[in-house]
Amino acid sequence: MSFGTVQVGRLPLREATTVYDDKVNASSGIRTVSISGQEALPPRTAAELVRVQDDVGNLMGALVPVTWTDKADRDGYYEVRDVGSKLLSWQGEVVTCDWNLTLQRHGADTEVDLESRLGGAATRNNSFGASGERWHAPPIGHYAYWTGATQPSTVTRTGTDGAMTVYRGVPVDVAPRWGCAVGDYLAGRVRLLDANDLERTGLGFALAASDWEVHNGLVRVRPLASSGVLEVSAYTGGAWRPKAWDVLTGGVSIGAFDAASVLYNEPELVVIRLLRSQSSGRITVDVSLRRGARTAELYVQAAYSSTLKVVRAAAEAGTAATGYVRATADDADGNRFIVGSALTHTADTAAGGISLAATTTLDAVVGVIAGGSGAVAGDQPADLFAQYLGAPAESVTAVRR
Repeated sequence: MSFGTVQVGRLPLREATTVYDDKVNASSGIRTVSISGQEALPPRTAAELVRVQDDVGNLMGALVPVTWTDKADRDGYYEVRDVGSKLLSWQGEVVTCDWNLTLQRHGADTEVDLESRLGGAATRNNSFGASGERWHAPPIGHYAYWTGATQPSTVTRTGTDGAMTVYRGVPVDVAPRWGCAVGDYLAGRVRLLDANDLERTGLGFALAASDWEVHNGLVRVRPLASSGVLEVSAYTGGAWRPKAWDVLTGGVSIGAFDAASVLYNEPELVVIRLLRSQSSGRITVDVSLRRGARTAELYVQAAYSSTLKVVRAAAEAGTAATGYVRATADDADGNRFIVGSALTHTADTAAGGISLAATTTLDAVVGVIAGGSGAVAGDQPADLFAQYLGAPAESVTAVRR
């Protein structure tokens, strides 16, 4: 016999032990649903139970799609209003985790729109007088995308979850609205996987510095122990195509990271902070990955001024352009790398990198030009750099139609 699942955002819970209590407040009209249950070892693993205990608490305040295997008529968009979890272990032989959630129901996907509130400047401050391109990538399977009187152009990017529509030239003064079936909301999301290959929710959990992965189906970032510090892979031609990148200070690789923490973790954006000890002081590298992006964003901060550099771990010839360096030739997979910065920098066209002297900070964008010399409009190097400069902050909320 197989047990059903109640999927709360990115967290799967067993439906077999779930108690469902539906209430409507007489004065406010707000409808809340209280659900509770128990996870146990077996059939769950110990790592899965720890994830449940941590991630139930991390759901507090989140807007989440919720689906049931056996109560599909309750599927919809909810806001998490209260949480609780209790982990019990009897010498590791029998482990249980009791959990409870109170959810405010916004409605079924036929009743509500999702609104993406896009913030930030139209163009990231930069040294080149370049204009950014405001873009937005809702989940795969969304429908009825609306941005008022101005209709954006689109580019289609195909990743591990399928084809994704990315909207280009989104108006600055508009919060896009779109519909999405509850079961489609997580398609194309940014995923953060821990050392147990479990997808994690929120912020409150330990992350191994040497064993994690973040990907959006198009770009994947993982730590390296040697031959660079980060592996940045592109999903093209039905497979992941990895390239190793190094971060240098004073001409020396910073080496393997000592610690990792999560700064932001939502389906539309994940930010990880990596920390490395120096002989004196420390250096941090913030890695950001957005839903629908072909590139990852890096922000390097050092304790003391030096020359900071982001470069291919294995030298690959590049060609400099305004704000970035891109590979001179297509690689064996038909792609080209791109690395750039919003600030004036020195291009290393022999090795494939950028550097900035006498500084404590360096922003960088690293990724792939899918299709190389044959990249389509929206995926060409100038487009990717403009999208880096114009990438907005995003907060998703549910609104009644």
